[in-house]
Amino acid sequence: MLFSKSSIYTLKEKPKDATIDSHELLIRGGFISQVSSGIYTYMPLGLRVIKKVSKIIEEEMDAKGAQQILMPAVQPAELWVESGRWSQYGKELLRFKDRSDRDFVIGPTHEEVVSDIVRRYVNSYRQLPINLYQIQTKFRDEIRPRYGLMRAKEFIMKDAYSFDANPEGLDVSYEKMRDAYCRIFKRCGLNFRIVKADSGAIGGRDSEEFMVLSNVGEDEIFVCDNCDYAANAEKAQSITSQDITIPGEIEKVYTPNIKTIDEICKFLNIDNTKVAKSLLYKNEKGEIFCFMLLGSDSLNETKAKNATSSIELFALTDEEIMRLGLINGFVGPINLPRNISIVADKRLEQINNIIVGANEKDYHLKNVSMKNTNAQYFDIRNVNEGETCPVCGKGKLKKYMGIEVGHIFKLGLKYSKAMNVVYLDKNGKQQYIYMGCYGIGVGRCAQACIEQNHDSDGIIWPISIAPFEVEIVQLDQDDKINSYCQNLYNQLNASNIEVLYDDRLERPGVKLKDMDLIGIPISIIVGSKNFQNNKVEIRLRKTKEKILCNIDESVNIIMDIRNNLYKELEAI
Repeated sequence: MLFSKSSIYTLKEKPKDATIDSHELLIRGGFISQVSSGIYTYMPLGLRVIKKVSKIIEEEMDAKGAQQILMPAVQPAELWVESGRWSQYGKELLRFKDRSDRDFVIGPTHEEVVSDIVRRYVNSYRQLPINLYQIQTKFRDEIRPRYGLMRAKEFIMKDAYSFDANPEGLDVSYEKMRDAYCRIFKRCGLNFRIVKADSGAIGGRDSEEFMVLSNVGEDEIFVCDNCDYAANAEKAQSITSQDITIPGEIEKVYTPNIKTIDEICKFLNIDNTKVAKSLLYKNEKGEIFCFMLLGSDSLNETKAKNATSSIELFALTDEEIMRLGLINGFVGPINLPRNISIVADKRLEQINNIIVGANEKDYHLKNVSMKNTNAQYFDIRNVNEGETCPVCGKGKLKKYMGIEVGHIFKLGLKYSKAMNVVYLDKNGKQQYIYMGCYGIGVGRCAQACIEQNHDSDGIIWPISIAPFEVEIVQLDQDDKINSYCQNLYNQLNASNIEVLYDDRLERPGVKLKDMDLIGIPISIIVGSKNFQNNKVEIRLRKTKEKILCNIDESVNIIMDIRNNLYKELEAI
């Protein structure tokens, strides 16, 4: 591609709405252009990167026997009603009506549609297993779209769906996809970790996320420093110390206007592991819960939703608490109204002599044992860095920030039972099909790669997903240099090397700045100073290495460097 004929529009200034480096560089480098909040156009450079990532995905998916299809972005509401997600998915689901007043959605994912396809055409065990995948635009009405392609409303996703006759078959399909994902992300040049994850609105039994480690990641992940255990905050657990104190007699204590954990600890001269907090929430069905944790802990709302089978949770206001006959700051598990369910963190199950609210203004209770209440126990707390690993029991958990680029799920029979996706086994008996689903954020992969591969000058693309493999930067204009650059451009193209030729009539400084900003792995700098000595300069974007070579050797050297860069990725 000739730079002078291309639609590559670079910017010198930082965009106002870009708060992380990768978002800024995508816009400044001319890769994307914002249309609306969370909605972008992929410009020529950006689309080339997206196509490179997609090609890697297609190659690895095809190698595992998956078959590519393309499902519609617009989906009829009745499929979502049938699966139960019409009322469960939440406000991210963009709903609309057609001219006949029928309800539709713009698909955030495609479990319902693919399940409908399989139940139409698959009826025998002989047709299983199958894996269908697509690379397609999705839409989720994010309340706070941000960070460019990291948290966009409209995005490109690879979603695959496996269908098996039994749980053992699902396990095999899942492992195939897990292996394919590892290969995909390695080929994209990403440093990632696989972590145990919550299934969220997708549902299912087991799931894992592929996290790219980054300081600007939105997800907290906890990793053991002694074994392979890794989990995101919604799934992370730890081993904590056990209480061995002898239960005492419950005692009522006067605590005038003492409401917060810090206040009660200071008033009674205790630490926050000796007191329990009571948090009142309601869900979308109006059910009310009292979530109880140690004063030192914090509530993980995803865990709390899962524990109560809730879609949404809303903290009760002071007025709502008063209408229940309670006073905020003095709520406890003893003598709560019957319409309030007590959901306590597992850490409280074996703890004796805890301090709780007395459900009476200005009073708390001492020496309460939670096992004497009607609480149900779940893991609902946020794990803290430095706690003991739940797997090896020796290592300590370290916290990192991660960018989720892939997520794989064992859905089991969730959609099959809801939508009657069945097959006939060897004995002619009807059985439900076991299902898995597997997603990759294509644009997010590209931007995550920038987060891990950039410097103060711009992007440093791995050669596998760079918009071009080589860039010719012509610094000066004369007939011999023009002829050489054009011939070099033709030779590289003829050798199936993707090359961008910066032939613009711009100052050398402008061209070199754009070269570093766009981040193409290999650059050939052609200037009159070296050229008069039959030399050109080859620069490697990642290492900043400069190689001065003879003009007639340049093509072979470029070919060798290019091939070695690919080999380095394969060796990771």
